[in-house]
Amino acid sequence: MKPIVLVIQNEIDDPVALVGEWINEVGVEVEVVHAYRGETVPAVLPAHISGAIAMGGYMGANDDVEFPWLTDARSLMKDVIANDVPFFGICLGGQLLATAVDGVVGPTPVPEIGIASFRVSHEAAGDPVFGKLAGQEVIAAEWHKDYITDLPDDAVVLAGNDACPVQAFRVGQKVYGVQFHPEIDAEIFSSWAATDDELAKIENTIEQACKDVAASQDQLISTWRPVFQAWAQLVKDYQGAVL
Repeated sequence: MKPIVLVIQNEIDDPVALVGEWINEVGVEVEVVHAYRGETVPAVLPAHISGAIAMGGYMGANDDVEFPWLTDARSLMKDVIANDVPFFGICLGGQLLATAVDGVVGPTPVPEIGIASFRVSHEAAGDPVFGKLAGQEVIAAEWHKDYITDLPDDAVVLAGNDACPVQAFRVGQKVYGVQFHPEIDAEIFSSWAATDDELAKIENTIEQACKDVAASQDQLISTWRPVFQAWAQLVKDYQGAVL
């Protein structure tokens, strides 16, 4: 039986997309909870699940009153941390992970839209997911107006830049959060640009940002596909350990 990863999709326009394809290539399936349309987000990891991914969304990480499933998502994250289950939070998902461990998320002075460059720390050398990128300057597609401003001392920051010091981090041994959007391609990014009324107007950069993402797509895939396939191996190892 193939291991299954639970995906929390927080809005219709940010599916698991490329990340789902990449982990499926190495024998990991996904089961999607469409939280934005009222499907229940489990507060603890179901027994048949071997990992979890929380996707991005337009809401803020602390908007539980308006989006009450965020409370259950945060509880799920605490459960995977306590049980050392592989997890990956993407953009909003990474911010939710930060708040689940008493980190702080707030508005960024400089929203990142389009292609951003940042450095993976040398300290990531021993990390099973980011290790092969340690010490390198990499690029990723970004679209965010909030960012992580503080993490507990036992969280490990794996990558960052001046605009966003926490681009990637790890909690424990198998739980990861990132600020960027490895899951999207140029088509998804352009669809966001066509519908967003807030970030798309910042400094009139959106048209160039769409071009940059399209031009960088091959490089983005070659960079982040191996990362998520390495994470998928953690999922497979976890399933093997509990069977």
